[in-house]
Amino acid sequence: MPELPEVETTRRGLALKLEGRRITRIEARRPDLRFPLPKNFAKSIQGRRVETLDRRAKYILVRLEGDLVWIIHLGMSGRMVIRAGWPNDIGPHDHVIFATEDGSAVTFNDARRFGMMDLVPAKKLAEHRLLAGIGPEPLGADFTPAVLAAALAGKKTPMKAALLDQTVVAGLGNIYVCEALFRAGINPEKLAGTVKADRLELLVPAIKAVLGEAVEAGGSSLRDYVQSDGELGYFQTRFRVYDREGEACITCKSKVQRIVQSGRSTFFCKRCQK
Repeated sequence: MPELPEVETTRRGLALKLEGRRITRIEARRPDLRFPLPKNFAKSIQGRRVETLDRRAKYILVRLEGDLVWIIHLGMSGRMVIRAGWPNDIGPHDHVIFATEDGSAVTFNDARRFGMMDLVPAKKLAEHRLLAGIGPEPLGADFTPAVLAAALAGKKTPMKAALLDQTVVAGLGNIYVCEALFRAGINPEKLAGTVKADRLELLVPAIKAVLGEAVEAGGSSLRDYVQSDGELGYFQTRFRVYDREGEACITCKSKVQRIVQSGRSTFFCKRCQK
């Protein structure tokens, strides 16, 4: 699944082509994705100018004139591909296609169809069922060790699971939690409420650094993900523990281990992460 860096990279690519431009044509090639599309979906968007593109957690927020927000989630395999002109080779997994006044076209391709799109008035955005209750943005100034400590207080879930809880912090996913916990020297199995303040002082900067580096690298290309211009992301070449089971730890040379937590693979170094 595309995680925060992949979504942010996609947002940046789309912003370059969409902001300030009017959507002149849009086709929804099926009535639903993961959920049914809103009633009059294409008609509500066509003709409106794109004001800005924002991101909240793993959601892209396309702010349209008239105070309407188009919410996009890429799901497990979704990607937005930009082309110069309406595509002639539309495939079975190209579900939503739209074009702007300068002739650029964007295709939302989603083979597994776990992505979703919705429309909401701007004034009701914070109340939307997908966004209400989401925690602070990890790259934002308001995500601090003190804020994280308050969110984790008393939690008896493993640290890895706690960081994947979107009410604790927004947008973190499996890859980058593994990488950040390694950098901070925290065992992913340790109970979240028992992690000491000095470790959280290391963890918050580690989360910000991992995410920042991944965004600059264009995200991590695993399986389906590519950037909006079709290029691969390259952060996977910098993984320190993720997907490195049995390989030597870059710090202590012991073997990187893999365990399964809540149905997801966790990679860590048992010697370096206490």
